[in-house]
Amino acid sequence: MVARLVVGKHIKPLNCAVKFGYNLGMLVALNISNIVLIEKLNLNFGAGLNVFTGETGAGKSILLDALALALGARSDIGLIRHGCDMATVSAEFDSVPNSVREILIDNGIVVEDELVLRRTLSTDGKSRAWINDEPVSVRVLHMVGDALVEIHGQFANHRLLDQSTHLTALDEFAANHISGFTEMLSNTRSAYSEYHATELKLHELQDIVARAADEREFLEHNVAELRALDVKLGEEGELADKRAAIMNAEKNAAIVADAVTAFSPNGRSLDSVVFDVAHILERVKTEPNPYTNQIEQLYEIADNLATISQHLAPDEMDTNSIDTIEERLFAIRAVARKHRVAPDELPQKLLEMAQQLDVIDNSDAELKKQGDIVAKTRKIFNDNALKLSAMRKGAGERLRACLRAEFPDLKLANADFMVECTEHEPSATGIDDITFMIKTNPGSPFAPLHKSASGGELARLMLAMRVVLINDNDAHIFVFDEIDTGISGATASAVGARLNRLAQKSQTLVVTHSAQVSGYADKHFKIEKNVKNDVTITTVHEIVGDERVNEIARIISGAKITPESLATAKTLLQN
Repeated sequence: MVARLVVGKHIKPLNCAVKFGYNLGMLVALNISNIVLIEKLNLNFGAGLNVFTGETGAGKSILLDALALALGARSDIGLIRHGCDMATVSAEFDSVPNSVREILIDNGIVVEDELVLRRTLSTDGKSRAWINDEPVSVRVLHMVGDALVEIHGQFANHRLLDQSTHLTALDEFAANHISGFTEMLSNTRSAYSEYHATELKLHELQDIVARAADEREFLEHNVAELRALDVKLGEEGELADKRAAIMNAEKNAAIVADAVTAFSPNGRSLDSVVFDVAHILERVKTEPNPYTNQIEQLYEIADNLATISQHLAPDEMDTNSIDTIEERLFAIRAVARKHRVAPDELPQKLLEMAQQLDVIDNSDAELKKQGDIVAKTRKIFNDNALKLSAMRKGAGERLRACLRAEFPDLKLANADFMVECTEHEPSATGIDDITFMIKTNPGSPFAPLHKSASGGELARLMLAMRVVLINDNDAHIFVFDEIDTGISGATASAVGARLNRLAQKSQTLVVTHSAQVSGYADKHFKIEKNVKNDVTITTVHEIVGDERVNEIARIISGAKITPESLATAKTLLQN
């Protein structure tokens, strides 16, 4: 038998979020291909309450499995439609909440006005994920999906069942119901930041003091050595320049000596030789002397050579000081290597080590001074944290009263709720550890939320909590399954009313078998499954008007719709 799912024309809906006062948008479409009985499905959702109804086995759970897969849930190749190599699902959202925006930015994903999450699953077990057509890890997809949609069902991991979320949930409730809470929370965060910084400084000081016994001798020796050496900034460079100049002067003197020797070959200076040549030429008897010009040039050359000879001597320099200079230079460089710094950094090194030695010498006074500062900042933090804790306890009592008012109508009359507030180590959120506690039967002790309820009872409990805790800044879209298990009549109507209240703040999707819940739908989808020629065809389409009346009547009376069930259905829709 081959199974496929057929839907009507896919038309992307207008954004109706504004009508419902949503600040953070909604899920607008779910596109499924080759998942279990579904061959191809394009679903368009609306704002408010989206309800799915249909006979048992029609495939309602497949929709939630597909949505969970798009949101990063664990994959299972059993979801792939028989005979296919790959399954694909994508979820489209009309905006990007701030919590999701931060995740996208942290993971280098371009933030756009809309958001599309896409997932594929192959028969070889490989799963791939995309966000706005950019490949991402399933872990990142799950982080984004978890920030967008909260699924309440038999196997879903409810956010409120995670004790680590209870403090934030209570604080959000308190911010909306307890005057001055937000300001006190901010004051507590600031006070903790100051206290934490001063405590870190104290710990650093304590570490220095703890190492003092081992370091004192080392510091004293090195401070004395550096003070005795008394290195000046730039001194090493000056000494190096002087040493180079002296070494060059010695080499130059040898060169000049060679030049002087060359100036006096055979013991006679060149100027005297040239002078003799000129003097000899003067004895020529011809008048006028034909060598007069040459004689004058020779005398001039002889004078120049004599002048050069007088000035051809090495520069005067105290070459005897090179030993002193080298001794000082090498000492500075050796100490610089010892401390692994440049020679010009030795004065700063001396200052730092002298300060460390002063800290050790004055450690008791410094420790007391910093300890007093820590005590002062801790007191300021404690004062704020205790006030914040008192506000949280007040908010817990108010939350308890609100929930207890919801319980009876939801067939939870025997249930009770409390907020357990215990003290923990100081943090930016104060000194409170918050746990939501519940008991569902009289005489039973309170227990943590995740240990006290299951199935439909848990779903109704989560609904009550979400209705009470919802606020205008909640970015989640809510999905409920099995919320009507074991209830009917007034209880089912109460569940529908509360789903409707929740949907005014956050888009809500519900899979239900309840006529009362269906009557509250802003958008009603019918899921049907038919078999024809050994092919299972599942259809999903939005129902309105008489078709919707007939579907609610079917839920009331079964396959045979009666006049009474039709009348009841119409009444439910009118109400």
